[in-house]
Amino acid sequence: MEIYFVGRLDRKIYSCITKDIVTDEVIITEERIEHIKERHPQDFERYYDYLKRIIDDPEYIFTGNRPNSALILKDFSSGEEQFKTVLKLVTSVDDVGYKNSIITFMKINKKEWERLIRNKKILYKKE
Repeated sequence: MEIYFVGRLDRKIYSCITKDIVTDEVIITEERIEHIKERHPQDFERYYDYLKRIIDDPEYIFTGNRPNSALILKDFSSGEEQFKTVLKLVTSVDDVGYKNSIITFMKINKKEWERLIRNKKILYKKE
């Protein structure tokens, strides 16, 4: 399986999910890229370059649906484009050699953005 390096996360920011972060490396696998392309056509091709910026500088972080996962929101172009990304963080209980991994990524509308902020517990908000 092909693996692509996305960037490095700031452990201080993502410690709101868990303090037990083994590595700062963030990757995406070919299988996850195919998942994104199937479920959110054109998002990956059009916005792939945003992934590093989303990880580097999130607007909001919430707990994901799985243990040690983060739901990240990022706004670009002064409120014109919003994105939702799910990141799985690697902890000391995971297999050695695993990296933090993008699970999914999609462009969302303003209504979904506002719903998530209203209904999810905010663990991190950019100052």
